[in-house]
Amino acid sequence: MRYFIYAVLSIAFAWLFIYLFQPVLNFGYTGFPVLILLILAGLTGIEYSLKSSNKIKKVNKLLPVLTAIALVFLVFVPLITSAPVFHAKQYRNIIGEVKMGKDFSKHVAPISTDEIRIIDESIAYRVGDKVLGTKPSLGSQTQLGTFNIQKVKGKLYWVAPLLHSGFFKWNKNKQGTPAYVMVSATNERDVRLVQEVNGKPVRIKYQKNAFFSDYLPRHIYFNGFMSKAFTDFTFEIDDEGNPFWVVTKYTKKVGFGGNDATGIIVVDAGTGEIKEYSIEDAPKWIDRIQPENFIVEQLNDWGEYVKGFWNFANEDKLTTTKGISLVYGVNNRAYWYTGLSSVGSDEGTVGFVLVDTRTKETTWYKQIGATEQAARRSAQGKVQEKGYVATFPITYNINGIPTYVMSLKDNAGLIKMIAMVSVEDYTIVGVGNNIKEALRAYKNALHSKGNAVAPNRFSESFTVKSVVVRLSKDIRNGNSFYYIMLKNPGNKIFVGSSLISNEITITQVGDSVKITYDEDENELVDISQFDNLNIKLQKTEAQKEKEEEFVE
Repeated sequence: MRYFIYAVLSIAFAWLFIYLFQPVLNFGYTGFPVLILLILAGLTGIEYSLKSSNKIKKVNKLLPVLTAIALVFLVFVPLITSAPVFHAKQYRNIIGEVKMGKDFSKHVAPISTDEIRIIDESIAYRVGDKVLGTKPSLGSQTQLGTFNIQKVKGKLYWVAPLLHSGFFKWNKNKQGTPAYVMVSATNERDVRLVQEVNGKPVRIKYQKNAFFSDYLPRHIYFNGFMSKAFTDFTFEIDDEGNPFWVVTKYTKKVGFGGNDATGIIVVDAGTGEIKEYSIEDAPKWIDRIQPENFIVEQLNDWGEYVKGFWNFANEDKLTTTKGISLVYGVNNRAYWYTGLSSVGSDEGTVGFVLVDTRTKETTWYKQIGATEQAARRSAQGKVQEKGYVATFPITYNINGIPTYVMSLKDNAGLIKMIAMVSVEDYTIVGVGNNIKEALRAYKNALHSKGNAVAPNRFSESFTVKSVVVRLSKDIRNGNSFYYIMLKNPGNKIFVGSSLISNEITITQVGDSVKITYDEDENELVDISQFDNLNIKLQKTEAQKEKEEEFVE
């Protein structure tokens, strides 16, 4: 009878532990041996308590032995099978092959200024919370969840679900919260509270703020995933606007360590329907499979164990810079972007990496430059009298040059200006009241540095010869810009400064000019080279030699 009671207690205790914590019931995951250890320890405690109360006469000595064995297994087996001191090479290789990149434009193509992301997560939360406040019935029952950046039909949006704000709110609305919020990443006035999709009401029944069987991890766990590890619960919508939870499946590559994504679990937020996909078969609308923390950890292991575990001199060691961002490249592919710096270096980088958020394909661009934090300080220093704070920078391809783009916010969190900083040289900074002004100032700064950092190294350029029909001068943020209209083409306005050419300052209506400009679909086009054909300036022999050297 005594052992029957023990069996019932152990089963009840095990079931409670499994229900509450959902341990992975598989070798290599600490939850499983912890479960066994707790059961044995609990039974041992019961045994000794019964003996001390004289309800039993002798203690079964097998339980303490089994408990000691489980404790040894929990401590020493992970140490031997997982410690980097024994397995440094395996940890370094988890990231896979790191390819060397040569042409940044092959990964991240130049984009229109209208597609540059200027809204960060904190701004998205502020404007999203404001739209939620317009619906008092929703604001009192729900709260905004975490915003995730994603592309929806080719446009960038921050998307966040409405979640239950407590147990009683969940108990009152067990059918689920009734909406999610979309905030454009390029225009903070584009905010949407989505309450129905294709005529059907939105329901987010399964979520982490729900309870019992509606609790999202528990729902997945008890529907065929008790022996599989999963993490990173990301809220995403498909191109039709239907809400889903995208959850990463992963395995351990080195004993009890070395997390590595193997696929995804897609859960319908309303119905709870679960679909499992490999990395190769995942639906195209899913932006990320590789969790951010996995990639950072794997890159750091790759850089840390370059010479094995014993490398006290830190020879050739690399580490990721503080912070990681999601950037979008060619064919709407998403990449994790982070700088790489030598261990001990705070300001400079030895390059940056792009990691495909689905396949984990990793490319390293060996380009000395500035860290994200150094770029932020450089941008803030450009307008230090205003006291603006820069958001975490996002890397873009601006005319073939890797460029940090960030918003400058005031103390109230409102966007006041936009800044662009060269990754290669953080002293090259352009700021403006909007994207186009910032881009113009940035190109101005590039030209002021000479041809060492040419703004059209990889971008396609066009040259036109025509006659000036209109010309005007404008001063913005202390810089003089000249606006020129030509006879042909007459549907564009060309903009340039004296840093591009001294001839632009003395050009008049009626002059014949030759203008080179970078490919741009906008009606306002920035000039990269300018030559007034009516003005013949005599060049010195030294200047001719310099130009010939640059051409070579």
